[in-house]
Amino acid sequence: MPDIRIERPHSLGLPRARKLAFQWAEQVEEQFDMQCTYAEGEVEDTVRFTRSGVSGELLVNSDSFVLDAKLGFLLGAFKDRIEAEIVKNLDTLLAAKPAGKAAARKTPKK
Repeated sequence: MPDIRIERPHSLGLPRARKLAFQWAEQVEEQFDMQCTYAEGEVEDTVRFTRSGVSGELLVNSDSFVLDAKLGFLLGAFKDRIEAEIVKNLDTLLAAKPAGKAAARKTPKK
């Protein structure tokens, strides 16, 4: 049983969810020194992450993200803080509006 389980529904579809999962993996690699591997599937992708004291996976499909993480003994004391940071990162990515189309429509003021 994982120490941390976070589920987030979404309506992005797999291609857009996949892009967010890549962004999430890049963030945790940079911010938390995680090592991530990404495996694309036909209907679900898996991001596996690990570092000293923590390991887990993020399952990505067309309508949800499911993250399971196992904490080592020492990091177990920080479970609430770690979980809050993961939730914040996932929720921030899901709330972000894609740039491009909206930005392209803006016209400079004269």
